Amino acid sequence: MPSQLILICGPTATGKTRLGVALAKALGGEVVSADSMQVYRRMDIGTAKPTPEEMRGIPHHMLDVADPEEDFSVARYVELAAPCVDDILARGKLPIVAGGTGLYLDSLLSGRTFAPFSPDGGLRARLEARFDALGGEAMLGELAAADPEARLLPNDRKRIVRALEVFQQTGKTISQHNRETRALPLRYDALTLSLAFQRREDMWARIDRRVDEMMAAGLAEEVRALLDSGVPVRCTAMQAIGYKEMAAALG
Repeated sequence: MPSQLILICGPTATGKTRLGVALAKALGGEVVSADSMQVYRRMDIGTAKPTPEEMRGIPHHMLDVADPEEDFSVARYVELAAPCVDDILARGKLPIVAGGTGLYLDSLLSGRTFAPFSPDGGLRARLEARFDALGGEAMLGELAAADPEARLLPNDRKRIVRALEVFQQTGKTISQHNRETRALPLRYDALTLSLAFQRREDMWARIDRRVDEMMAAGLAEEVRALLDSGVPVRCTAMQAIGYKEMAAALG
């Protein structure tokens, strides 16, 4: 039987962080973040990364594990997060996985494996350059010839490039790889707590308030410091909601 844990999910500003800490306090647990942007160092305000005061002494894992310049992926997340969960379990504690990135949550729980990627091979860069030169329709046509099952849109540059990359590196389509992965048994058994607002208007008001608080806390200064340190505007980290818009505003 898979090891058991608690999973907390839901839209932004629903109180996942606070609930995770409260449950950890009550049940003897530790929190594992599943937020795709809280993994980055120096990105604290705009990601609503929990402060030491908010953590209330509860250990938090998977925060500040990557530099903003890195092309962090779900595969890298699972590679780092699964040992954290296993270590918590081995010490007799309860893992509480909290976050809003569905792909990260699903991949961690399912024990999903990922097609290999050789970052030094230059293949991805060549495919990206080809995409920029030929356009999405042409590249999607190339993908369809290799993988008729792929269902992507012409403007989905990242996934089209990834699918072609997997096929050219492994000889196996990403559709076949995903099919094989879904057949694997679950790695963990989760009690899922899904948070939501009864009224969407309440969520919007909460998010508006959070944005005001982020601005007051220095979001513009945080983004400016990242850009001044050489973090590229087009890197994955800077595509996060709030950072992308602030970077554009700062020019």
